[in-house]
Amino acid sequence: MIKSTYVIGHRNPDTDSIASAISYAALKQELGDKTAIAAMAGAPNPQTRYILDRLEITDPLFLADVHPKVRDTIKREPITVGRQASAYEALELFNKSGVRVLPVVDDDNKPCGILSLLRLSESYLLPCHDKIRGVTTTLTNLARTLSGSFVDENRKYEDSLITLNLFIGAMLEDSFNSMISGFEPQELLIMTGNRRTIQLAAIERGVRVLVVTGGHKLEESLVDLARARGVAVLRTPHDTATAAWLARLSTPAVCLAEPEFVGIGVNKSLVALRQKLLGSNVSAVLALEGDNTLAGVATKSSLLAPLPYRLILMDHNELGQAVPGAELVEITEVIDHHKLGNTHSNSPISFITSPVGSTCTLVAKRYMEHNIIPDKKIASLLLGGILSDTVILKSPTTTEADVQMVSWLEECSGLVASDYGRDIFAASSSLKNYGSAERVVAADFKLFTHEKYNIGLGQVEVIGFNEFYSIKDELLLVLENVKRRDNLFIAGLMVTDITTETTLFLVEGHTRISHVMEYPQLEPHLYELKNVMSRKKQMVPHLLKILAKV
Repeated sequence: MIKSTYVIGHRNPDTDSIASAISYAALKQELGDKTAIAAMAGAPNPQTRYILDRLEITDPLFLADVHPKVRDTIKREPITVGRQASAYEALELFNKSGVRVLPVVDDDNKPCGILSLLRLSESYLLPCHDKIRGVTTTLTNLARTLSGSFVDENRKYEDSLITLNLFIGAMLEDSFNSMISGFEPQELLIMTGNRRTIQLAAIERGVRVLVVTGGHKLEESLVDLARARGVAVLRTPHDTATAAWLARLSTPAVCLAEPEFVGIGVNKSLVALRQKLLGSNVSAVLALEGDNTLAGVATKSSLLAPLPYRLILMDHNELGQAVPGAELVEITEVIDHHKLGNTHSNSPISFITSPVGSTCTLVAKRYMEHNIIPDKKIASLLLGGILSDTVILKSPTTTEADVQMVSWLEECSGLVASDYGRDIFAASSSLKNYGSAERVVAADFKLFTHEKYNIGLGQVEVIGFNEFYSIKDELLLVLENVKRRDNLFIAGLMVTDITTETTLFLVEGHTRISHVMEYPQLEPHLYELKNVMSRKKQMVPHLLKILAKV
């Protein structure tokens, strides 16, 4: 099985997160890993939207979550049996495939029951004297199962489901007539070889079906009489014993199937499948497409099937910031520039981290290490990611490595970094671009954990604070809802003016924060943080320090 490798950034992705994911997936492809697919765990914010549109780069694949789904564990070409197929054909399928259950499907591939090998075996092997002679079939199924053909080829036979009583004509005529005397002729299926007297007696009585075994021919006079009496005469090459056995196996599969079955949509979670398999005491669950056609068959072994995808985490290493479900998926690489907060992995992985200003700096370095010059679009994207995360190299997180990569990417892209950076922030600095207060807070909102505290911090860059003050009350209400929803100690939003290098910090949280904040409080819930631009290097460490005093 070839696994897809999703290269994906954190939830509520910023430009660095998406740019690094696209660029690193492109590098993996360039190096021969054709399974690498750029992905994102949230919609691009206005800044990222501007860059992608300007560079005419297609959005990464959006993954709302990577929780294992039913579709990830089933085989897409299930072995099925048609509703009109015979029990004999079903047995052949069981024998060839080794499966224990067969979905019975109609002409539209919609399941109408489920046939188990156990149920089929019980139907034919366990003694059942009141049904020992019964054969439920159709004339078409009977002929096909017996490898036979009707003598009167021009006659149109009704192909409805019928139940017949099977008798073998291997005796004298008087004994035979006595044996079948208590049955309605139309309920009789008579089998015999080249016994003319039995053939004649059956035809004269007007039985429903006469099967002539051993490949023997019927006299023309008897053919004419059978036509006149409405008797269907079927010739089979099998001997009588074999033909009698096969006749009982001509029953359509749908008649033997359990009409009630447990189904589940292919987009349901593996957890839901586990509950159905373990809680319903069933051996198989039918996986269904949205139109209720059959997608596959899930059994308990499906729960152990390897997933067809894995992850490379970009710009984060904490599962709390990762796409939902990441804890259940194999993670093969991490490239990040934040503090360590990852959980243990089940196997060794490639983990690249460095205290630089942008994950795109680390990705660009990987290009250099492999002597690969990125094309102009990728180079421009990497450059945009660095300029965004370092606020055009003004952020205190900026390192010499970031400066060097910006210089190299300027050459590769043909762009002037200072002009490009101003374009990026000018195009995306208006809070109106976000559309709502909810989107302003959520655009780049991250969760952090320190001992007993869970805190959430968002950040937006602006040019001037006029717009912020006009929607401040709406933003505070959103922060209050987020704090309550996510059970946070505090929920805050950094509004950073890149021209004055000042941040206004709007926070909803513990009332005692004001006593230890160590920055001027302009009004309740609002603080002024001059020369603070970095959430990672300045804001988070400061908050963790003061939380110890609360």
